[in-house]
Amino acid sequence: MSETIIYHNPRCSTSRKTLELLRENGIEPKIVEYLKTPPTRDEIAELISDAGIDVRTAVRKKEAVYSELGLADASDDELLDAMAENPILIERPFVVTPKGTRLARPIDKVREIL
Repeated sequence: MSETIIYHNPRCSTSRKTLELLRENGIEPKIVEYLKTPPTRDEIAELISDAGIDVRTAVRKKEAVYSELGLADASDDELLDAMAENPILIERPFVVTPKGTRLARPIDKVREIL
């Protein structure tokens, strides 16, 4: 049986609220603090694909490093490379359950896979 995973940043209110939502639904997920244990480039690409979103949607554009690296016109491959090298650029939280993967933006997206 597959487990539920949340790619979590405890400093993010959306991430904390998503974790709370999972627990309110009787789910104790595996918590991956992705800033401490970043996913690989391939794992990031898989999360994005499985969530049914495009790469640009999964990038945190307000992070200083986004501007510093000049990513506004970057290709998907360049964005994936940047997210792998700078996990702060990964939008959060991603949630993986046996029913699918979602980026919890908005949080209610996660309800689709509970």
